[in-house]
Amino acid sequence: MKLKIGDPAPMFAATATDGGQVKLSDYFGSKLVLYFYPMDDTPGCTKQACSLRDHHQQIRDKGAEVLGVSTQDTASHQRFTEKYQLNFPLIADTDSAVAQAYGAIGGGGVIGAAKSLFGVANRMTFIIDESGHIAHIIQSPDCADHAGEVLKLL
Repeated sequence: MKLKIGDPAPMFAATATDGGQVKLSDYFGSKLVLYFYPMDDTPGCTKQACSLRDHHQQIRDKGAEVLGVSTQDTASHQRFTEKYQLNFPLIADTDSAVAQAYGAIGGGGVIGAAKSLFGVANRMTFIIDESGHIAHIIQSPDCADHAGEVLKLL
């Protein structure tokens, strides 16, 4: 099932960078920028995370929080967070359950099948409104200016 604007965002509970549990419901009452990315500490993913890091306060000033999702474990997320001083949590979707719920893994063709097989998330972003509904979907984010894309939609 492909999510569309206006749909309820799929509920999730997952482990965050600090080892604590994070749930979608923790963000009800504020907007959430839920971004999926393939892998910690790779060139595109680093640019994307740093763009959001550098504009995190502007995003918060617009009433939104940021949460990154990939299939690496918390140890990998901790190293990535420390190396780049990320100022928002990453969740360890090690079983790909969150990515599957949001349609952010797999896809058509050989590349989509390979990503599914190896548990690599697609790069995409969901902006979820205060009531837990999908407000915007960015299918192919611009890694270097991802925060700019997000800010225009908030």
